[in-house]
Amino acid sequence: MYIAQAFKGLHEWWRYIIGILAVFMAVLLGQIPFTIAVFIKAISKGDSILGMNEADLMTLLEPNLNLFLMLLSFAAGLVGLFIVAKYLHKQTIVSLTTARKKIDWKRFWFAFILWGFVSTGFIFIDYFLSPEDYVLNFKLVPFIILCLIAIILIPLQTSFEEYLFRGYLMQGMGVITKTKWIPLITTSVVFGLLHIANPEVKQLGYIVMVYYIGTGLFLGIATLMDEGLELALGFHAANNLFTALLVTADWTALQTHSVFKDISLPGAAGFMDVFMPVFVVFPIVLFVFSKKYNWTNWKEKLFGTVEAPQIETENITNN
Repeated sequence: MYIAQAFKGLHEWWRYIIGILAVFMAVLLGQIPFTIAVFIKAISKGDSILGMNEADLMTLLEPNLNLFLMLLSFAAGLVGLFIVAKYLHKQTIVSLTTARKKIDWKRFWFAFILWGFVSTGFIFIDYFLSPEDYVLNFKLVPFIILCLIAIILIPLQTSFEEYLFRGYLMQGMGVITKTKWIPLITTSVVFGLLHIANPEVKQLGYIVMVYYIGTGLFLGIATLMDEGLELALGFHAANNLFTALLVTADWTALQTHSVFKDISLPGAAGFMDVFMPVFVVFPIVLFVFSKKYNWTNWKEKLFGTVEAPQIETENITNN
């Protein structure tokens, strides 16, 4: 059982409080270079970063530099999370990742390639259906630099989010509450709400939060059913990486030297933006995963109780 892997380490509730604070501090430290660069740039232009919204901050720096500095905070958070797991919880990276004896990288690559193909297909389909909404944004040298930054740092960003929400917090809440559905729902909602400051929310409306929360729920279900993070890690990395490389827009959080730029000004999000991915595409992807990896006993894996392994109970009794 994936959540029960936390029992292999130190799992008292107060350790998770300290751990979350430590990870938060690591993220803040990682944000220092971005903050300094933005502050210097604003001063040089005679502006002030006070009162600027996220969209304004994202356009102050050159896109590749902005992306690099922005992603550093996630890399720092991931390092901080691994340190917390190792030294505060005495937990291995493998047990934080999967219930298997070792991390199954074939699962990671299957999800990465599958969603990379699907997400790229959606982008090109939309391009051919609505070519007037796009302009060619490709410039060779900036794009090569973007590829280097994105290929190295975006997987660190997405891995941080997966290890934090579907790993650390899901395991922690699971062993504390002895349930699976509480950490599944809670981490999905919190994951979605943390995107509320994204420029996309302002542009598309709060209805887009259904997409963010639904994505968290989809990734949480995949993690619990597959007894590990590998599929979620692969999916999330592909989703952000291919999007960053292929398309950008002035109203999105990621401003990049991508191949295309979306110049449309969409109104409130509708069926294609929110409901089709969450209620049509994601269930189909879960179905594909379930058939490939022979998932069974859905009710128990998603709504069952979390119990300490028998070996731990016997050790406590003997002591």
